[in-house]
Formats: sequence, structure tokens, C-alpha cells
Amino acid sequence: MVDLEVRDDGAIAVSSQDETLLYTPYRVTAPDGSVIAHESRGGSLAGAWATQLGTAFVEIAFLGDGPEGGELAMVVTEDGTTQVALGALVTDDVPADVPPSWPAAIDLALGLIADTTLDAGSKDDVERFHQRLLEIVHGL
Repeated sequence: MVDLEVRDDGAIAVSSQDETLLYTPYRVTAPDGSVIAHESRGGSLAGAWATQLGTAFVEIAFLGDGPEGGELAMVVTEDGTTQVALGALVTDDVPADVPPSWPAAIDLALGLIADTTLDAGSKDDVERFHQRLLEIVHGL
């Protein structure tokens, strides 16, 4: 079994025995020390990267630009259970101007969430956030 720990700084550590993957919204450090980041942030990731960590399958995906661009989502699947981290795709505040790519990225993220996320609340919370973004994009 892997251990998932949401740290005080918002980073999420995924650990199995002596291996740890560290997830942040824009950068992931793999157990071998390599860094995964979207190409818009100086990395080489264009779509997805995956690894096996103990008995868990971990996938890092770029679903589309959010508020700043290059945001990464993480999906950890183990023993039929899936846990999702959305990082900076879901924010506390919604700006007055929302890029159209942001609600599209959230729409894709909603398909990954079973019930709750590690960092953005319940699927219902993410759906409400998605609706707020759509209202701004469409001037409602």
C-alpha cells in the first residue's frame, strides 16, 4: 500500500517503502529524482506521464491550462481505489477574466474524480467551481 500525505505547503507525497513521489501543481519529483513539468514551464511533459510506485499506478496529466498555465493533475490508483489531486486547477477565488481553456480542463478533471479529491474537495465542489468558470466565460 502507498501512503498519501498532504503536506502543510500543499505538496502531496506518495510513498511506498523507500520510494517517494512529490506532487505540486506545476512540478512533480519522481522517486528517481527526475522532475516532471509541463513544457510551458520548462519541462518536457506535453500530455501524460505514468509510473508504478509499489502497488499503485500514478499518472501525472496536463488536462489543459488553468489560471496560469501548465497546471498538472495527479491520479493514484491502487486496489480499485482512485485518488485525484487537481493542484492549481481549482482555486479559492475566481478572477473576472477566465481563459476558455480553464473550464475545459476542469471538465476533463471531473471525469477522473470518483467522490472526493486529495486537495479540492468533493466532486460536487469541483462541479460548482466548473459552473462558476463557465458563467464567467459565457458572461452569465
